[in-house]
Amino acid sequence: MTFMSRLFSTAAAVFVTFALSSVSLACAGEKEMSAGTSGTNTTSSGAVSSKAPDASTSARLRAVRIARFEHSVEIRHAPGFPGLMFVVEQQGRIMVLRRGRKLARPFLDITRKVDYDGGERGLLSVAFPPDYRKTKRFYVYYTDNAGNIRVVEYRRRTPVRAGRNTARPVIRIFHPVNSNHNGGRLGFLGNDLYFGTGDGGGAGDEPGNAQNLNSLLGKLIRIDPRPGGGRPYTVPASNPFVGRTGRDEIFAYGLRNPFRWSFDTTSSKRNVRIAIGDVGQDSFEEVNYLNLNRARGGNFGWNRWEGFQPFEGGGDGTIKPSLVLPHPPNCSVIGGLVVRDRSLPALKGRYIFSDFCNGKVLSFKPHLGRAGGRPTGLHISNITSFGDSLKGTLFVTTLDGSVYRIRQ
Repeated sequence: MTFMSRLFSTAAAVFVTFALSSVSLACAGEKEMSAGTSGTNTTSSGAVSSKAPDASTSARLRAVRIARFEHSVEIRHAPGFPGLMFVVEQQGRIMVLRRGRKLARPFLDITRKVDYDGGERGLLSVAFPPDYRKTKRFYVYYTDNAGNIRVVEYRRRTPVRAGRNTARPVIRIFHPVNSNHNGGRLGFLGNDLYFGTGDGGGAGDEPGNAQNLNSLLGKLIRIDPRPGGGRPYTVPASNPFVGRTGRDEIFAYGLRNPFRWSFDTTSSKRNVRIAIGDVGQDSFEEVNYLNLNRARGGNFGWNRWEGFQPFEGGGDGTIKPSLVLPHPPNCSVIGGLVVRDRSLPALKGRYIFSDFCNGKVLSFKPHLGRAGGRPTGLHISNITSFGDSLKGTLFVTTLDGSVYRIRQ
């Protein structure tokens, strides 16, 4: 089964065979940044390790498989429940790891509500607010049976079971024409919920959604998902387009498909930072790393720019990427996170990321401006997300359903 199909230009598609599912998988166009090469091997315990780790690592890193799921696309922790991790399965289930062991029953099963097409549609994310232990509310991001993007609130019944009949719709974003470019990650900062949306799919963003401030496609959105004033959500007054031309919900624009992104609250004592992996078109994958206040109201350039090259006109006034991954063999960047795991001195404090087709796990020391990715020595096929526990334990999900813990 495929996940990253059609994340790219239809006119410049590059098809890659996903051997685990025997189904064609297509990503953005292709080219690799010079990150070096390294051999890999797989141990009998399911560990994926490198024969030649980067010189910046003090010891060999290993990816040890801890469980198998179906089309795992994300792994998240929940405030107040340090022994639990929640794994999102694309077809519409959220499963639970309790102290590292997979539970048989799902936390939530909404497969009937989710349009999973074997490509990019499906259940893509879950997020838990800071007060989750008290309020029991959490949020999911999925494509519905009409192809539209939905964010819906649910409430848990027990620590490992959600109430299926507790659904409260928060927002629907129309996305009926193309099945690709759905974005796909929710993230809380305080009470504010952020999520990235794709540009509406197809190739080249012909409708111009990403640059259109009256469209919620191709954007980073910020809302308070709690109801207020007779509405299912409210908008922070500090959002950049409140009282101006444009949708109040927009925090930033000019994105193609920000499938995986994250906040960095540890690298700077003064500023929260954000790292966005934005899937590219024909030539480049992008990683944007910057202060969150710099992103507020910012234009990340698509479809005027792709990477550092003009795409439709170029021009001034856009935020340039920190790093690009040329095509081939890259096709769909998988944004990661800044590692907090104290048991990984080779990675702690570094931002890690990968590419769905390439599989090399790269890293850089977080800093503003241009960056260069170093190979970590890890190579994991078909990565769909990076995640960590409340204490910082580092995990990786893959499309074949394997979930790995990174060890050193």
